[in-house]
Amino acid sequence: MDRIELTSAKCIKGEFVPPPDKSISHRAVIFSSIAEGKSVIKNFLRAEDTLSTVSAFRALGIDITEERTGEIIVHGRGINGLREPGNVIDCRNSGTTMRLLSGILAANPFFTVLSGDDSLRRRPMRRVLLPLREMGAEISGRDNDRYPPLAIKGKALRAIKYEMPVASAQLKSAVLLAGLYPEGETEITEPFPSRDHTERMLPAFGAEIGVGGRAVRIRGGAKLRGRDTAVPGDFSSAAFFIAASLLVRDSDVVIKSVGVNPTRTGFLNVLKKMGADVVVENIHEVSGEPVADIHCTGGKTLKGTDIKGDEVPLLIDEFPILCVLASQAEGVTSISGAEELRIKESDRIKAMATELRKLGVRLEERPDGISIEGRTGLKGSEVESYGDHRIAMSLAVAALVSSGKTTINHASCVDISFPNFFEELRRLECRG
Repeated sequence: MDRIELTSAKCIKGEFVPPPDKSISHRAVIFSSIAEGKSVIKNFLRAEDTLSTVSAFRALGIDITEERTGEIIVHGRGINGLREPGNVIDCRNSGTTMRLLSGILAANPFFTVLSGDDSLRRRPMRRVLLPLREMGAEISGRDNDRYPPLAIKGKALRAIKYEMPVASAQLKSAVLLAGLYPEGETEITEPFPSRDHTERMLPAFGAEIGVGGRAVRIRGGAKLRGRDTAVPGDFSSAAFFIAASLLVRDSDVVIKSVGVNPTRTGFLNVLKKMGADVVVENIHEVSGEPVADIHCTGGKTLKGTDIKGDEVPLLIDEFPILCVLASQAEGVTSISGAEELRIKESDRIKAMATELRKLGVRLEERPDGISIEGRTGLKGSEVESYGDHRIAMSLAVAALVSSGKTTINHASCVDISFPNFFEELRRLECRG
């Protein structure tokens, strides 16, 4: 399925359960592996990125089994129980695997090399290396420490206070994981809030974490113990179906059991500003994470808006689909302060600007964002995913409101986070 063809839809209707959360699935495997004893992970996301994390910890000596029920069973060996791998660890396309693992391996007394696919080897790693080196880590990368592969020779670390230059959950989590090992307290301060799944989940395994204002603190020396974890539905995956139901007239979709962690749902706040008809209901908690059902109906005219500053880190994954929504809103939507998006799986600013222009959208690309003129009549075209799962899924939603046929190249990249995306989209489409 490297090319897929789509045409416009009459409506989107029905109930949809999104795939399990990718960020939480990663962390459940990581924390279970460095805890002592058995952990059971329910509703684990079986996708390319998360399976990279499973493979990495198997290479480090952790016994991980996949049950027919969909559960993952991890037999953790404690924070000092990992073993030196016999080969380079291949993180494939997963930046989360590489960055979080770096924090742990920096404190384990053996040698490791972390590498990945062509895309991952072009993603910046210096921002992770700098605080880890400040803690005493012996870690280096290609091109003057800018890119993978990373070579890590683990050693004893020291606690630090670190002011993060950018809001990044992966950077924050890498330093927090490294902070499990030295004596004393490691403190990280963020410029803006980023995803807090690590802070929510690690204490359940026994870590001592404190959160206050923009600072997060972790005390070293805690003994982590295995526990069971249930993974909620992934909000970032649900966002494509939220957008589809808002854009296609006469649509009515209920998205069930999706995580609504406030550090993940900046997209909902933006939709509210745009006047979208979205209702969050049945809010409850699963393994320390808020979960809800989201009811969306289409047909209401959206309004353009400005997005900047502290809003951006809370919708970093939703930028591509937000661009599609902006193309159909009334007026101009402007997104600024989003330069971080140029170093994701693709340059997402350039990618969305290039592909939306092919569909007929008028826009202005800027170094730190984009301005999009709305109410565009989209025309189907041949478009490119750049091997980026979120670009591919966003263009698929755009195809639903485009005249003619849209062909998406390299569409199989959706397997990174949402292997059955196109099947679910077809299931909910009304045609005729």
